[in-house]
Amino acid sequence: MSKDYIKFLGTAGARFVVARQLRSSAGTFLSIKGKAIILDPGPGTLVRCARAKPPIDATALDAVVLTHAHIDHSTDVNILIDAMTGGGTKSRGRLFAPRECLEGDNAVVLNYLRGYLERIDVLEASTEYQLGDLSLSTSVRHRHSVETYGVTFRTDSRRISFLVDTQYFPELADSYAGADILVVNVVRHMPREHSDIMHLNVDDARKIIRRVRPRQAILTHFGMTMLKAKPWEVARNLAEELGLEVIAASDGMSVELGD
Repeated sequence: MSKDYIKFLGTAGARFVVARQLRSSAGTFLSIKGKAIILDPGPGTLVRCARAKPPIDATALDAVVLTHAHIDHSTDVNILIDAMTGGGTKSRGRLFAPRECLEGDNAVVLNYLRGYLERIDVLEASTEYQLGDLSLSTSVRHRHSVETYGVTFRTDSRRISFLVDTQYFPELADSYAGADILVVNVVRHMPREHSDIMHLNVDDARKIIRRVRPRQAILTHFGMTMLKAKPWEVARNLAEELGLEVIAASDGMSVELGD
């Protein structure tokens, strides 16, 4: 394993896959430019960190990033803050989160933990942030039922983008232009006519990947219809159609970022 990599601790999306744990609902771990980060720590993230091979030390995390407040993306944020700060004995670590995760009826971060952190960065649309030498930036606001942003991490040679939950809209792909690795949350297999479901399906993912044309696209965050369609076959068909590398994430899968 190279120094820089991402590890999919979980690939579950939608309530039934999460509730039945047909796929793990843990978040994604990133080791980039010497920083250890958890993105969207859903249910079971701390346990999956401990059981990873090699184990991921939650007490050594540098940051937690929330893209939105929904429970399958944020359940373990509080226990990870507690672990990262040694139960408040060390003022360290960063939290990046939309304002709605911190204020109002949908706030998900416990107040008593916030003072443990070195800093809390409130995410806003199309804004760049620094974590040491690592740069991360947000997308336009997604069309979702709560305040939601995708995130792009930049290394010296790569842009790794996470296009998270959203309803499709034509301008969406513009926020991810230039991505070398594009991770796309694809909850549904087929579109539903007159649907108010604010998640991407395979047709939406096809449009986005065709426009962005990353070196590698990775599908994740699967609902029941995607699991029944066999995500690895969906990815293979997209790769053949688009002439690009498209793969489906699996629980525990690691992707080396290289140089």
